[in-house]
Amino acid sequence: MSEQKLFAGHAVRRIRRANGLTQGAMADALAISASYLNLIERNQRPLTATLLLKLAQSYDFDPRTLTGTTPGGGVEAIRRRLSDPMFADLSVDRTQVEEWIAASPDAAEAFARAFDRLSGGSHGAAGTLQGGASIEPESIASARREIERWRNHFADLDSQAENLADELRLNNADLYGAITERLRVKHQLSIRILPFDVMPDRLRRLDLHARQLQLSELLDPASRTFAAALQLGMLEAKAEVEALVSGASFTERAGERLYRRHLHSYFAAAVMMPYARFLRACEATGYDLILLQRRFGAGFEHVVHRLTTLQRVGQRGLPFFMLRIDRAGQSSKRYAGASASPLVETDRRCPLWHVHNVFARPGTLLPHLVELEDKSRWFTLSRTVHPQTAVSGGVEAEFAICLGIDAKLAAPLAAARGWDLGDAAATPIGLGCPACTRSDCPQRSAPPAGRVLVFNERERGLSPFAFDQQA
Repeated sequence: MSEQKLFAGHAVRRIRRANGLTQGAMADALAISASYLNLIERNQRPLTATLLLKLAQSYDFDPRTLTGTTPGGGVEAIRRRLSDPMFADLSVDRTQVEEWIAASPDAAEAFARAFDRLSGGSHGAAGTLQGGASIEPESIASARREIERWRNHFADLDSQAENLADELRLNNADLYGAITERLRVKHQLSIRILPFDVMPDRLRRLDLHARQLQLSELLDPASRTFAAALQLGMLEAKAEVEALVSGASFTERAGERLYRRHLHSYFAAAVMMPYARFLRACEATGYDLILLQRRFGAGFEHVVHRLTTLQRVGQRGLPFFMLRIDRAGQSSKRYAGASASPLVETDRRCPLWHVHNVFARPGTLLPHLVELEDKSRWFTLSRTVHPQTAVSGGVEAEFAICLGIDAKLAAPLAAARGWDLGDAAATPIGLGCPACTRSDCPQRSAPPAGRVLVFNERERGLSPFAFDQQA
């Protein structure tokens, strides 16, 4: 195991207190000094992999919890909550928030939960609308928090799916045919494709009386394979999925069911795109989305989502994030994975970001280099998708799928060839007008939250809203 640095002082303190230990007693057990442990708990020293092993051997806990979400979703999530107008008269800077989380992690988490409950949603995980509730319901937010706690990588599911995929390939090179045969022989289930007029309001249905998995004729081959793999996973990975669900400790039923559905879909994608083979193909093709679709018989959205999950220890892929939005900018799917990108964590998006432009160019993959106010740069690829639910005369749904990565890591991408990712001009964007303090943006639709509007009848700037630069 490498000596990778990890700052997890709040988690170490929680373990120590849960075991009723003083800093001196825990330091003796770990063969380090009490002063060094004190620095670790205050996030002034990293927790190395070697020390992490000692902790895991000495105390009964899952090491993966140390890399989970920090209290309240972390510093930036707490700061987004504090940007609410009710706190406009307070001057709480980043340093104060960092010190608060380090010194009183449980208090920071309590504040975050109370604020989210009062504001009607999960501000830290999703962001809230100024002066209103979060777009994202708590059931969805709670499921997404658990997914992000694992960074959308479930090693046990990946391993089982990989073994199953190898076994299926031995019997039939055609994955759909192999899954169909396994469902028939091992589970006494047949697959039947039904006409739209027979099953007009469903894409998939399990009829246990007839022992049939019934699929709509609207589904294309990739979606049929995914649906068949999903059903196989529900039967053969049930114990592993339920272990993850029970370990999540959901307080309400809807979030639990959404999380379970995500895990089943994760398993299905892992069967279609087995981890090691998929990662090798990614690296060989420069993460070429079209080639990956063709090679694994998967849909565009399947491939993009799969790219956010490649975090196996010793075999990590690039840390991508994924976002799916509609024309109104509402997100229906978003995963930060290991990217930690703030572009995922807000309900509002900047209209200057080209993810919105793809609706005018359906089917076109649109690359874009953007820069946030903190000077971080992100390289994104966006394209429209059309779920297979429409028939002639019906409503055709359309979404924009965005795949993004830190621009410093984007050089291996085939889509980034020819781009100057470091020095070239990037489009300056924000996290929605209420959170953006760029004063020269002509696209601005609202002033930043907590800033005082400034009026001068004799002048007119680029933006329709002039505001005090000091919070």
